[in-house]
Amino acid sequence: MGKSTINAELCAKMFLAGAKNLEANKEWINELNVFPVPDGDTGTNMTLTIMSAAKEVAGLETVNMETLAKAISSGSLRGARGNSGVILSQLLRGFTKGIRDTSEIDVITITEAFQKAVATAYKAVMKPKEGTILTVAKGFADKATELALTENVEMEELLDTSLKYAEEVLAKTPEMLPVLKEAGVVDSGGQGLIQVLKGAFDAYLGKEVDYTIEKPESTGEPAQADTRTEADIKFGYCTEFIIMTKKPMQQAEELKFKAFLESIGDSIVVVADEEIVKVHVHTNDPGVAITRALTYGELSRMKIDNMREEHREKLIKDAEKQAAAQAKPVMPHKEVGFISVSIGDGIGEIFKGLGVDYLIEGGQTMNPSTEDMLNAIAEVNADTIFIFPNNKNIILAANQAQALTEDKKIVVIPTKTVPQGIAAIISFDPTASAEENEENMKEALSVVKTGQITYAVRDTHIDDKEIKEGNIMGIGDDSILAVGEDIAEITKETIDLMTDEETELISVYYGEDISEEDANALGTELQEKYPDCEVEVYAGGQPIYYYVVSVE
Repeated sequence: MGKSTINAELCAKMFLAGAKNLEANKEWINELNVFPVPDGDTGTNMTLTIMSAAKEVAGLETVNMETLAKAISSGSLRGARGNSGVILSQLLRGFTKGIRDTSEIDVITITEAFQKAVATAYKAVMKPKEGTILTVAKGFADKATELALTENVEMEELLDTSLKYAEEVLAKTPEMLPVLKEAGVVDSGGQGLIQVLKGAFDAYLGKEVDYTIEKPESTGEPAQADTRTEADIKFGYCTEFIIMTKKPMQQAEELKFKAFLESIGDSIVVVADEEIVKVHVHTNDPGVAITRALTYGELSRMKIDNMREEHREKLIKDAEKQAAAQAKPVMPHKEVGFISVSIGDGIGEIFKGLGVDYLIEGGQTMNPSTEDMLNAIAEVNADTIFIFPNNKNIILAANQAQALTEDKKIVVIPTKTVPQGIAAIISFDPTASAEENEENMKEALSVVKTGQITYAVRDTHIDDKEIKEGNIMGIGDDSILAVGEDIAEITKETIDLMTDEETELISVYYGEDISEEDANALGTELQEKYPDCEVEVYAGGQPIYYYVVSVE
């Protein structure tokens, strides 16, 4: 008979095992992303999200349901990246709400926690789509609830059956989302969740799992001042040496030597091995220790450190660190501030020129986390802060940072592309209220069309286009517009499909793999083709995308 309940220690192991299993399969999950562009990051985003929480769990000194729930919830919320990562963090947050007030989890408690997880995640997504990680999570939770109503169901049966049903739901996701069916894949976020659940179930069954998780890194804050004084250092010299004995030191001699060292110091280590004895002692008189050691043989590798001097040097270094931290310039206070996600040096300079206070480096293959957003918010000394995510996969993380901020008014403008972000900030009116600016900025997004030129990393068929690995693609706001072999030709074809008789401005941002000469030549061709439009060419410096273009 299996375990009928799950205590905090086992729950922690199950969580860590789930995190490790997701990490082990992240590249496979990345490859399930639908678009054949080099942005397969679902596995990476989910892994970074759950590992943020796993590090908090690994660092717990006391493990009970309350501390475990707090570590999982806080760690995953702050570490959440990308839509899939944010949804995973909300699932974990909801689940921990259901277990934090109990000492052991039984069948009823765990099913209620699963339902809270699903409800919390669905609530966090403005327009939930079926055929995604949400659907898989709901299938698991609903099956668990159904089984819990069965008389005498065991925990193992409930977890095993619910997991198998969730896999069946995952297999059906292509029938729910045509884009998945067209690409011939299941939902990558749902697959990521299955891997977490599988790892957790393996730990429940007692399978051998490596629970090693790197503990939280330093926060980067100045080290706490060393409150010890020199008077607190009883023995001032750290003394180490090796005795090369003429014959093996007998146990009685070793004990006698240790007793002598204890009479003159502390932190004593004496390790005898054949004809070598390793010695470590803190003492105020290293000479006495050395003199006694010489009675046993010759000495080698002698090392004496003045710990009081080291202490003074540490105090000086700590003071220097604190002074440097205090000297860090504080941004002048202002009523309104701006934070923008940027994807290249050139684009970053454009945003700075438009008045952005803080740039977050990120983009398609490395989405910034909620923690990154919160750090940026802390740096901007403004009462109201507008955030421009500039990527549809970063909007949820920005929204989550908004929800976690209490001392400032945060307004997230749902910009999905860099050109949208530029258009939004240009429309800012310093004489208008935050609410009026939010409305105007969102309205500005509707007049910007964006195209992105990149390459395919796999064969697929999508948007009625046959795509081969290595093809150049022009991706519009809603679909793939053009596919071919030549970067410039596909860029021109993409722009042609985006323009109409009302087009007034064409903006071209060239990436790190495009030369200035080639970009300017393209700009000249576009100006000749569209004489009634203003054509602007900028050095974007973005990776992955040869060109990012916009039409207004």
